[in-house]
Amino acid sequence: MSRAGSSFALQLSNVSLRFDQTEVLRNINWQVATDERWVILGRNGSGKTSLARIAALTLHPSSGRVFVLGEELGRVDVRQHRRRIGAVSAAVATSLRPDITAKDAVMSALNGALEPWWHHYSDADHEKALAALRRFGLEAQANQPFRTLSSGERQRMLLARGLICDPGLLLLDEPTSGLDLGAREELLSDLADLATEPDTPPLVLITHHVEEIPLGFTHLLLLREGQITAAGPMGETLNSENLSHCFDLNIKVENHDGRYAARAF
Repeated sequence: MSRAGSSFALQLSNVSLRFDQTEVLRNINWQVATDERWVILGRNGSGKTSLARIAALTLHPSSGRVFVLGEELGRVDVRQHRRRIGAVSAAVATSLRPDITAKDAVMSALNGALEPWWHHYSDADHEKALAALRRFGLEAQANQPFRTLSSGERQRMLLARGLICDPGLLLLDEPTSGLDLGAREELLSDLADLATEPDTPPLVLITHHVEEIPLGFTHLLLLREGQITAAGPMGETLNSENLSHCFDLNIKVENHDGRYAARAF
């Protein structure tokens, strides 16, 4: 069978990843339904980013099967299929030219590019880019160079870029990393709004901190040393026992009006 069930945006079956003698991921079995918003949580080096890269079709596993939006990795033209996957990550940010304008950085994603020079863009494309920026309060920054944007503005611009192609799956790799408190809370508010919108694609968010889980995210996957230690609905999975096991530390998890906090004891 070369196609997965249509109710799932992402399906991984017995996926493992090795680099030389190092096993980065081991026997990952995971499904993301089309109406779910997942958080991946774990220590540094637990395999979170590698898992996201496999989901984004930028990294092949050593073994196992990967279905993304109904197509199997190895049986689909990934150059075309990647255009159906939105990504917000540090890798995208560092690939952008510092002097590219916010609008061009967003618009170029329509062709899976990092520059607007190689393709023709219509007036409708320009308006679509402006609308994407407007959605996150950045229309006034449309003609600013990327390097002049604040850290929070950059992350919101990358979010606009990730969504402009109306992707079937959106991957967010530590989008709040390096943000100050105000910028972090503003971005988390944007993500919470996004999570509740019916036309939002399935979301996968990687973070180190339970405090950075936005409202509206429905499921949690915990990774430890390349293995899933727990996965399921947020309210059932994010608890002191599971988090303590994942981080090998006595941790108390608290919920305050839907937002989580954790501390060692």
